[in-house]
Amino acid sequence: MNEDDLSVLDFDLDADFESPLDEIEPIESEPAAEPDPDAMLALLSSEDISQRIVAARAFSEIQDERAIVHLIRLLRDVCPLVRVSAAYGLGRNPSFDAAEALIHQLEKDWNGYVRKGIVWALGNCGDRAAIAPLTQALRMDIPAVRLWSASALAQLAKLEYNDIIAAIPPLIYGLRRDPIAAVRGNCAWAIGKLCRELPSNVVYATAIDALLETLVEDEDMGVTEDARSSLLSVGDPRGLQMIETLEKEGLV
Repeated sequence: MNEDDLSVLDFDLDADFESPLDEIEPIESEPAAEPDPDAMLALLSSEDISQRIVAARAFSEIQDERAIVHLIRLLRDVCPLVRVSAAYGLGRNPSFDAAEALIHQLEKDWNGYVRKGIVWALGNCGDRAAIAPLTQALRMDIPAVRLWSASALAQLAKLEYNDIIAAIPPLIYGLRRDPIAAVRGNCAWAIGKLCRELPSNVVYATAIDALLETLVEDEDMGVTEDARSSLLSVGDPRGLQMIETLEKEGLV
């Protein structure tokens, strides 16, 4: 990814990492009404871009395996809003075929909002093949994508012990090195989530050390609070002792 990729988005860190989907009008005039799957399936092949967006977005609310092949096709649509809508739809309708298509699109899509949707969907896909591209995105992509890559890694890596082992180092790197506080905080949350799945071994100890260092050294109060919450959720004795000490000294 080069500097041109990073300039594609007018990225605002105060925008709470909002998705373009948030700007689309509701599918129905009455939000409680569930979209009709058959009608939405037909619209997935519409020549009208707005109808393809509405249809793809509908499958982020409903599950229907008939939509998967169409949503995979729409990952290559010329319109970024269609692609991101298709990604969210595949996140709600996961399959291994979808995971392969999402990984391929993540590697080549120029639009950061689309890549953000893709990493979210990959976190739901249950395919271990997504660990490596998510790790790459966590280290190299724009802030919004890095933020969601950390969450996706935590959700996906917990499926297998070896995947947890692979995911912890890049999450520690993000926790220590990422310039964006929100990304560091999400890495802290993800590490805590994965530590709860680990035995007390060297990887676990290294992850706890990283959370402790962040608790003491990070200059952002939100990040230190995320590290504190993770340590509390894990229940590690060293972490609990450090929190107690810092609380007595009035430092947290």
